Amino acid sequence: MTELLLKNVKVVTHERDEPVDADIAVSDGRIVRVEPGLTGAGEVIDGGGKLAFPGVVDAHQHWGIYNPLPEDTEWESRASAQGGVTTALTYMRTGQYYLNRGGPYAEFFPEVLGQAEGRAYIDYGFHLAPMSRGHIGELPELVERFGVPSFKIFMFYGGHGLHGRSDDQRAFLMLPEGERYDYAHFEFVMRGVQAARERLPELASEISLSLHCETAEIMTAYTKLVEEAGDLSGLAAYSASRPPHSEGLAVFIASYLAHETGLANVNLLHLSSAKALDAAVRMAATFPHIDFRREVTIGHLLADIDTASGIGGKVNPPIRPREDVEALWGHVLNGTVDWVVSDHACCRDELKFGDPREDVFLAKAGFGGAEYLLPGLITEGRRRGLPYGRIAALTSWNPAKRYGLRTKGTIAPSFDADICLVDPGHTWTVRAEDSESTQEYTPFEGVELTAKVTDTFVRGNHVLDAGKIVGRPVGRYLPRPA
Repeated sequence: MTELLLKNVKVVTHERDEPVDADIAVSDGRIVRVEPGLTGAGEVIDGGGKLAFPGVVDAHQHWGIYNPLPEDTEWESRASAQGGVTTALTYMRTGQYYLNRGGPYAEFFPEVLGQAEGRAYIDYGFHLAPMSRGHIGELPELVERFGVPSFKIFMFYGGHGLHGRSDDQRAFLMLPEGERYDYAHFEFVMRGVQAARERLPELASEISLSLHCETAEIMTAYTKLVEEAGDLSGLAAYSASRPPHSEGLAVFIASYLAHETGLANVNLLHLSSAKALDAAVRMAATFPHIDFRREVTIGHLLADIDTASGIGGKVNPPIRPREDVEALWGHVLNGTVDWVVSDHACCRDELKFGDPREDVFLAKAGFGGAEYLLPGLITEGRRRGLPYGRIAALTSWNPAKRYGLRTKGTIAPSFDADICLVDPGHTWTVRAEDSESTQEYTPFEGVELTAKVTDTFVRGNHVLDAGKIVGRPVGRYLPRPA
């Protein structure tokens, strides 16, 4: 028997530009039929003609980086549901922040899973970062035992701090004696990921490596130049201290190392500038045998150094000038960008800002924003002519396919009933106080959006009802491929 029937909705999928009128029948957490005129169900919900989007697969979040992981799992998953997110993939690593310790992932990751269990309102998975030589040897086990097929390199960590200049990154990363987090380590990580792909050929297409592309030496030098000049402040100063060509150079280096090591699945994360995207396009043409995927964040699409609400918008890579924002939109529109994410990293006021509060170099990097991912992309994207189907691909289908979420990403029979209803005619103003996140501010404060997520369903469970979180946590850990 059909347990849930969503009537009178306009279904959006990646397969067509515009939505179609249909009803959606759900049984046992899966979609069973999508067609007009369906009847007979235990519960019938009238969608009122709203858009029914596939639940957002937000492939880049950070739970537990600044707050305890159990707290973030609950509250940031609630905030995510407000933005139509039904699956979050969150980055995790050893070292300072997160669980604040080192050691093998065989000991570390079960604790991660235990702290998150039973607290999430949405489904979730993890990406892991091989920080030490020992972690590289664990990669096949992480895929087979724990269902983690996606890994990450933070290219600047070896020589530049998370929030700015640093003279002791080895202590920050909690590396074993005699080890370095440098280009050689990145090469060996790539060889390790490729070895895992060759050992597990049936999963190879879903095993990938992601890179945060910035160059430590350039950022350290430019930070000194900006601070000595003293003519810039706020987000403009931070952007200049981590210049776009630092991103571009790191993309070139990462790409050549992938070529050298034979690693075919590479994800270039949160590209923030015209130069970064230009480098990514050039590298794809240079190394056509590498399947590059390119990611941008909603933060870099919605805000620039002048429109973001204060230095709460400090993030890595930085929010950029308007010309970079427009360049990113050009790549979204022409299909160069593969998916859009939030890079959600809740950082509460008391930790975010230094003393003096207005000094951007003393502030912590990162902010939340999953609440605004789908509404923001619809608002700005539709104004620029972005089809609804392309929005569904960018927020759901493309990341689901890349990261081994085989039952996520679209509204079709046999897929999980992850659905969000969107009112495309609802104009509203972003206010931090309206978010379920524990973060008390947002760089998007005062931004007017013209689409609102009203309802979110996770495997048929109604977790956001008329804009309010309801019920208990129903989210599950997703070992991938799932």
